[in-house]
Amino acid sequence: MKKNTNRAGKHHCQLPDNGGILNNKSGISRRDFLGGTAAITAFTIVPRHVLGGPAHTPPSEKVTLAGIGVGGVGHRQLQSCQEQKAQIVAMCDVDDEYAARSYQKWPQARRYRDYREMLESETDIDAVYIGTPDHSHAVITIAALKKGKPVCCTKPLTRTIYECRRVVEEAQKAEVATQMTASPNSTDDGCRTCEMIWDGAIGEVREVHIWSNRPAWPQGMIRPEGSDPVPKTFDWELWLGPAPMRPFKDKWAPGHLVLEQVNSRWGRGRSLAAAVYHPWNFRGWWDFGTGALGDMGCHYFNIPKRALKLGHPVSISATSTRVMPESPPLASVVTWEFPARGDMPPLKAVWYDGGLKPPRPSELEPGRNLPDGGVLYIGSKAKMLNTRIIPEEKMKTYKLPPRTLKRREGTWPEWFEAMRGDQPAACNFEWAGPLTEIVLLGNVAIRTGKHLKWDADKMRFTPPLRQGSGFTQPLRGAGFTNRTVPAGLCNSEDRTVIERISS
Repeated sequence: MKKNTNRAGKHHCQLPDNGGILNNKSGISRRDFLGGTAAITAFTIVPRHVLGGPAHTPPSEKVTLAGIGVGGVGHRQLQSCQEQKAQIVAMCDVDDEYAARSYQKWPQARRYRDYREMLESETDIDAVYIGTPDHSHAVITIAALKKGKPVCCTKPLTRTIYECRRVVEEAQKAEVATQMTASPNSTDDGCRTCEMIWDGAIGEVREVHIWSNRPAWPQGMIRPEGSDPVPKTFDWELWLGPAPMRPFKDKWAPGHLVLEQVNSRWGRGRSLAAAVYHPWNFRGWWDFGTGALGDMGCHYFNIPKRALKLGHPVSISATSTRVMPESPPLASVVTWEFPARGDMPPLKAVWYDGGLKPPRPSELEPGRNLPDGGVLYIGSKAKMLNTRIIPEEKMKTYKLPPRTLKRREGTWPEWFEAMRGDQPAACNFEWAGPLTEIVLLGNVAIRTGKHLKWDADKMRFTPPLRQGSGFTQPLRGAGFTNRTVPAGLCNSEDRTVIERISS
C-alpha cells in the first residue's frame, strides 16, 4: 500500500485440520509480542509489479484485509469493507461460536485465535480491521502499525488517555492510512452543520448539549461471585488480553436486577443482554469498556468537534447515579469547559446518558419532543437541533450558505481512498485521538466525582489523582503475565501518568 504521508492519519500459513483455527503450537512465544486479544481479516492481491510498482495501490487493485474481532459489529463492518472491494483473506477471533457467521461468509480466509500470530504470519496483508473490545484496541493497533499496516479501529480509539496518545504517536511514525469508526463529520449532514454555524446561522455558540439513550447493556454492577466453566469454543485468557485476570462468568440469572435496570428497550430485547462480560456487555465494566459515554460519545461529539473547532477542554466535571468500583453508572451528566478558539467564544459542552436529556427547549413546536439521542446547539440568536434550526418555521426562512466543504462518503470509502493515496480519512487517528480523549476525560470526571482542571500538554489533572483512588490498575503485559503496566505502552518516565489516567 502507498504510505499516506499527509498524516491524518509473505508467506500464508496453511490451514490446520482443526477447522482452520491456528493455535499456539507454531513455536511463537506469547512473550515475543505485545499483549492483547483479537482477530484479523486479510486480502490477497495481484502481484504489484504487474500493477504499477511496489509503492502504489492502483484504484483497480483489491486491498487484502485482515480482520481482528470478527463477531458482532466486526461481521457487519467487514461486510462494509467488502463493499469497498476489499478481499478478506484472514480472520482472528477468540470465540469460534460468536465468529461463526464470519467464518461461514468468508470460508477462504485463514483463521487464527491470537492476533500476534496472525500479524507474524500474514506479512502480505495490506490492511487491518480491529473490532475487539475497548481494552485491547491499543495493543492490537500499535502492533499492526509497527508492522506498517493501515488500520481501521472501532470507536473509541482506546480505553485510556495514555493509550490514546501512544496510538497517535505510532500512527504518525507509520505514516499509513488510519480510520476510526465514529459517525462521520464529512458527509452532507456534518458539512452542512459546519457551514451553518460558521455562517452565523444561530449566532455565537456558547453551549452545546449532547445526549444518548445508552447504555443498552448492564451498568452499575458489582462483580458476580464464583466462576463458570469456560466454553470450549472460547479462549477466556486471550479475550482478557492486557486486562487483569478474573474468573469467567457466563450469564446473569433470569430476572436479575442488573438486567431489569437496562434503560434501553432495544438493549433489553437483545439475546446477548444476559451475558456478564462477553459477548457485547464488556462495555459495562471499567476493565474492558468505557461505558455509555465511551461507546456513543465519539459518535455524537464528532460533528460538534468539527463545527465548533474544539481542541482540548480545560476542565471537566460530572454528576451521576452511584458509581460502582468496577462499573460505570446507570446514568450520568458530564460538563466540559473549552477555551475560546479563534473568533469562537468559550464553550460549555454537556453530555447526558441513561435516559437523561437536556431541558426541552421552548422553541420546539407543541407535541414535538427531543429525540432519544442528539445534539442541541445554543446560539445567541437561535438554537439548532442536530442539523436544523428550531422551530421549523425559522429554518424555512433561513437561506443556506454556499456548499464550501467537500462532501465525502463516510467511514469505509474514506479509509480505502486514503489507502489508495487520496486525502486522509476524516476520522484518521490524528483526529480520532483528541476526539476519544474528550470522552475519556468525561469518564475520569465520572469516576472521581470531582471538578478537574486538565493540562493537556503535561497530561496532568488539578487536583492530582492520588494513588489508591481507583486509577491505579495492574495490567498484564507481554505474554499476559501480571505486570503493573502494559509492556510497550509506557516507559519509566510514563509510569506516574499511567497510574493516574489508565482506568
